This record gives sequence, C-alpha cells and structure tokens, in this order.
Amino acid sequence: MRRQSVETDGESSPSPITDPIESTPREYIVRDFVTRGLVVLAPESLGIPLTTHDEIFEKELLAFRSKERITATNVPDIMKVTNAPGVRDACELLIGKNYAIVPFTHNTPFMSGSHDQHWHKDDNGPFNMRKQRHHHAVQIEMLYYPQDVMADMGPTATVPYSQYWTFNHEENHDNFAGADHLDFDFQLDGMERIPISGPNSKYAIEDIVNKTTEHDVRMRNAVLDLQWPLCKTFEVGPLKAGSVVLYSHNLLHRRNHRTDDWRTWEKNPRFMWRFWLYRTTDPNLDETACSTQFTLPRRDLLTQQDLGSVADDVLSMWRYQYSWSRTGTGPSSDMDNGEDATCPSHLGERLETKGDVSEPIRLGAAYRLAQHREREVALKVLDAALHSDRENVRRAALYGLITLDEDSTATFLKGLSSQARWVRKAAAFGLGSAGSGTDQVIHALGQRLLEDTSVYVRSVAADAIGCLGRRVVERGVNVEKAIGLCASYLIQSLDQEVNRLSMDRAQNRSIKMVRPNDDCDVCEGIGFDYGQDRYEPVRSVVRENVLWALVILCSHGADKLGDELTKVISVLRTVIEDDKNVFSVGLAMDCLQRLVSISPPKGNQVVAELTESLDTIFELTPIYSLEALVASGMTSEHAVRKYATDTLSKVNG
Repeated sequence: MRRQSVETDGESSPSPITDPIESTPREYIVRDFVTRGLVVLAPESLGIPLTTHDEIFEKELLAFRSKERITATNVPDIMKVTNAPGVRDACELLIGKNYAIVPFTHNTPFMSGSHDQHWHKDDNGPFNMRKQRHHHAVQIEMLYYPQDVMADMGPTATVPYSQYWTFNHEENHDNFAGADHLDFDFQLDGMERIPISGPNSKYAIEDIVNKTTEHDVRMRNAVLDLQWPLCKTFEVGPLKAGSVVLYSHNLLHRRNHRTDDWRTWEKNPRFMWRFWLYRTTDPNLDETACSTQFTLPRRDLLTQQDLGSVADDVLSMWRYQYSWSRTGTGPSSDMDNGEDATCPSHLGERLETKGDVSEPIRLGAAYRLAQHREREVALKVLDAALHSDRENVRRAALYGLITLDEDSTATFLKGLSSQARWVRKAAAFGLGSAGSGTDQVIHALGQRLLEDTSVYVRSVAADAIGCLGRRVVERGVNVEKAIGLCASYLIQSLDQEVNRLSMDRAQNRSIKMVRPNDDCDVCEGIGFDYGQDRYEPVRSVVRENVLWALVILCSHGADKLGDELTKVISVLRTVIEDDKNVFSVGLAMDCLQRLVSISPPKGNQVVAELTESLDTIFELTPIYSLEALVASGMTSEHAVRKYATDTLSKVNG
C-alpha cells in the first residue's frame, strides 16, 4: 500500500493511515445511497490484489511527470479497477446490470492542490452538458484513489443528503450551464482563482491548517445557510489506497485544497480518477441483495449525523427511492410504508412555499401527495402544479407525478401539448420515467423529438425514449414493437440534428458564463477535439442524448430491435466514420459493442457480420475510451492488446 510521505529535515518518512473513514457493508449500499447519496468501498472489498493500486499509481505518476494525457490507454491497469468484481457488484446494486460508462469525459485523474472549487452539482452529460436531473438512481459517479488520502491531502468535499434538493436553472442564467452552483458569486468574485494554500497563499499557516481562512468560512456558511435537512459539509477521507467512492451526480461537492506542507506535494501527489456511470436496465434485485424493509440506523456511521428524527417530508422520499431502487416501483400503500393522512389541499399549499430553503418542503409535499390514500385528489393537485409559472413548483410536481408511475401518463401526455416549453420538457421527462409503454406514448415523445422548436425539449425527449425503452423491456409487454418504434424515432432524429460550435467557443467565454441564444436554449457543453484533426470542438445535446438512448436500447440484445437492427447498425457506423463530435462517436461505439457482446442472438447473420467487422469499424477513430468499451462487453485483454497499442501508435506516429 502506498503511504503518504512527509518531509522531515529533507528526509521522507512514511505516515500511514490510522483511521480511514467507514466503508459501506454490501447489505446497506442501496439504503445508504438513496438516503446519504454516497457510499465508500474499501480496497479489500474490490476483489483485486492490493498491489494493483501501487502499480496504477506508479504508471500514473510517470505519465504525469512526462506531461502526458492520462487515460486507460497509458494506464491500462485502471480497467482492473473499473471491472473489479466488488466494483461491478456495488454498481449493479445501484444502477443495474450492463450499466454503461460515459465515454471521453472526465475519465481521467484529478489532483488536489492549492485551490478550491465552489459547491456545485455535476452536469449529468459530458463536460457541462445540461440534462434533466433524475431522482431515481439512474446515474452515479465513481471516484477511485490509487494512493492513501490523508485528511490534509484535500479529500473530496461533499454535502451528504443534498442530492434531492436543487436550484432553478431554466431562466436563471447563473445556473444555465450543466453544473448547478450553490454560491455562484464565489466564481464572480474571483475567489476560485485565489490559492488557499501553497507557496502563493496569502493566508497564515495556522488558518490553513485549522480551516479558518476566508475561503473555508465562506464554504461552510454557504452550506449551513441552505438549512436543508441533514446537510453539512463532509470531507471523504482519510482513505486507504484503492478506495472507491460512489455518489449521486446530484450531490453537492467540490474540489478541496490541501492543508499539508506544499513542499511535499510533488513527491506525494493525490490522484483521483472519476468515471460517470448510467443505468441501462431497470431495477430487479433479488431478496439477498439488500434488506427488503427500509429501516434507518439511529446514527449515520460515516457522517455521524443523527437520523433519529428525520421529518416525514424526507422519509417519504427515501422510502419511495429505496423501493424503486430494489423493484422499479414505489412501496406498497400501507401505513408502514408512509401512507399519509394529511389533507391533500394542505400538502398542495406546501407545494407553493417560496425560496431555495423551502425546496425540501415542496418536494416532500409532492412525494407525500403521490403516496396519499386519496390518490385521485392528489393527482389533480400535482397536475395543476405541473403547469405552475414557478420552476420550483413544477419541479416538485414532476417528481411527485413520477412517483405515481403509470397513473401519471395522461397528465404528462396533456403536458406535451402545452404552449410553455418548460411544461413540455417536464412532461417528456415524466413520460420517460413513469409513462406507460404504449404506442401512443412513444409516438408522442417521438413527435416532440422530431418537431419541437426547443432544443432542450428535443434533448429531454431523446433521453426519455431511452428510459421508456428500458422500462418496457423490464415489464415485458409489447417489447419488440415498442423498442423498434423507439429506435426508429431516434435514428430519424440523427438524420436531422446537427452539431454546433460549442458555446464556450462560439461566445468566447467560460462555459459557466455561456447564455442561451437563437440556435439553442440549453447548454450543450464544452467542445473538445483531444488534439485530433478528425474531431472538432462541436456539440449537439440532442444527438448525444439520442445516442445515449440507443446505448440503453442496445443493452437489451440485438433481437429487441427487430426490423430496425440493420438501420441502427448502419447509422451508428456512419456516426463513427463521419461525426466530428467525439462524444457522439464514443456513444456510437458503445452501442455496437453492446450489440455483439450482450445476449447476441444465435444464428443472426447481421450480428455475425457486425462481430466480424467491429475492429475495422473502430479503427475509423484515432482514439478510444477503453474503460467504456470494456464496460460494454469488450474484454480488457482485447482492449489493451488491440486498442491501447493502436491509440499510442496513432498519437505518437
């Protein structure tokens, strides 16, 4: 195990971790994730040799000092971690089998140092792309630390229990980009550019070590001022080398500065790898995966938070999300599972409370309405709230209606025809998360995808079609026809949607400062070409969400695509060959890999030909997201032998 070294009179001596933070027992992974939003996997639980982490650290350190871009190509052992039995088991508990890794994004290491980020919730599409936030466990982030992380090495700072509450963004340009910021003035004031520690810090050593600098105080107060239930700052450390952290992409968090002697940083860097994972199959856990009964401990052993007096507003959300994460549906409607005797009209009044501080009240009221014994009355209240002029009221109503599952279908179908694009956007998202898998619903979403004037609505419709397809397969009704119809709309969209120069380039400003324009009413994210002439810094939030949805559909086997299979393969190959957007190409590669790896139908000539030609198709791109392809079914041995070698030769040649 690699130990943090501390310089003493010019010498380096080991300083082992004595008290790492609590890891999460397997039987509590789902419960702790849906409540706290964060779980920790101990290196001993991963099922790989502990020496692996030393090997990754040494290769990473060599690449870092050579100023190379660090990926799975030059540190291929990282795939031993992403594909480790313990990691796969935990991720499957949270987001199901055959989950995917978003390609070509932040799947590279981050270092801690002298600066802080401000508190934010991550964009849930590549590089600041805006998407609708799921409350369901649909996306998670995975952090991996190949070396010990001491308490003074800048452990990732988080706000556990913050994942369900958020801020307006639709007409709030401070939060227009994909990441929602708690204290955007921290950015505007220039504080993010000021070093807190290190050789250029203005602060006294005592204040840095004791975390009493102006930066530290502002960070703590920003969280406390929220007054959200249980929300306090928590640094994820100390950690032993090889630890993995899984957390909700909706959790408030930030990069954290180091407080140890800056002269040791070069010899003792703190590396962290980050991967984005997303669900392709609906929940269906067996009884041994976790407890069937939702019960809370009196105290959270990780954060030491008192859980003995959690309010009904919060408990109603946790009960539902725990049940959904196990079964794909809400809890049964008995009093033990939170049936509410509060008058629906009173809960409706709570939906209208104002201010960010009341976000938990609004959402708690919506969840309690959805689980109320007077179901029809509750549905009417939530229906009316979905059409509110206030974003935070619409948002609460949306999640409440999703909790009603297919009973909300008619409400969402009506919302799709609204004159207000924000209502159409919410309705499309709702149908993907809870609507019935009928031809009517698929056609309605397809029409929004192909015809809506709002880029934001079209992108949400694309994502919704993928989520709907995922649920259709799990429920086993009208599967081949429904999936074929979903695929047909998605490939039609690819024929008409175009890439645009990324907003940061087009507007010549930081991605955090970009604004909607006549071409696009949603942040499409930062453009990257990764130094390859083949690619350009272009984005298309609709094309990327279409391909994201196709990854989901392709994860259920080629036979589910029916007569659309040949068209889908042809379109995906064209994307890989011609598209200038590297993220679209990575998603298309994932789709094809899944078609040949996940339940390939026996005797299918189309799939057999695809399998034979896959390496040739993949050679159309100069770079590869190996960890994503391995998650999609490629063997790590083939990935290293074929594509790591190809990438290095193409880049160096």
